[in-house]
Amino acid sequence: MKRTLPLAAALALVAGIATANTRGAEFIQQWDADGDGRVTLVEAEERRASIFEMFDQDGDGIFSAAEFALIDEHRALEAEAGHGPGNGKGHHAMGGGRGHGRGMQGGADFAQPAAEGMKRFDADGDGVIVRAEFLAGTADWFAMRDRNGDGVITAADFGR
Repeated sequence: MKRTLPLAAALALVAGIATANTRGAEFIQQWDADGDGRVTLVEAEERRASIFEMFDQDGDGIFSAAEFALIDEHRALEAEAGHGPGNGKGHHAMGGGRGHGRGMQGGADFAQPAAEGMKRFDADGDGVIVRAEFLAGTADWFAMRDRNGDGVITAADFGR
């Protein structure tokens, strides 16, 4: 029994590292536009702009209730497919507050609806998330994920 506990703890640690490495590799693959293994703030800004465009179905530059529902549906599909932080806990591109899925520092609370999680991007407090507000939040979003503060996100920024 005395050996079982340390062995279980070691296995859990190895599993956590493997999961973090998988998440890191997925993130880099999706966000590293130039393929150098590093995601820069410029790459993150470009990717988040394309994400906004993808979900702004009517092209009005504002996330509507229907578009937030679409984001939630997308995150559920990502989770079903085993993608995103925590191997299926959601999509890491949107934002949100701290919560479960914390394998990456500053991960979103994926149990929370997108409309709630994105309130932090509502700079003017009017209850509406416009494209400019979503993109303006990129620097903070990036800084939360750049765990070692070196100005780029690499696989080293993922982990426990």
